[in-house]
Amino acid sequence: MRARRVLRPAVAAPAVALLMALTAGCAHHDGAAPSTPPASGTPSGYAEMQKKVNAAESAAAAADRDAASGTDR
Repeated sequence: MRARRVLRPAVAAPAVALLMALTAGCAHHDGAAPSTPPASGTPSGYAEMQKKVNAAESAAAAADRDAASGTDR
């Protein structure tokens, strides 16, 4: 009895070519679809700027409290 072949060369070559094409096509990014930035209405860096504004407002409020408590003495 002859040993059964796993894949014939005529079937194996296109399968290997397809696997290589898929590997090369998806290798440049993490997933199957290209990543896109979120479609929000805020520009990049907005969250960082908002943190800075909040810190400045907090510092201004603290300075106002300090100034007000200094005149009451």
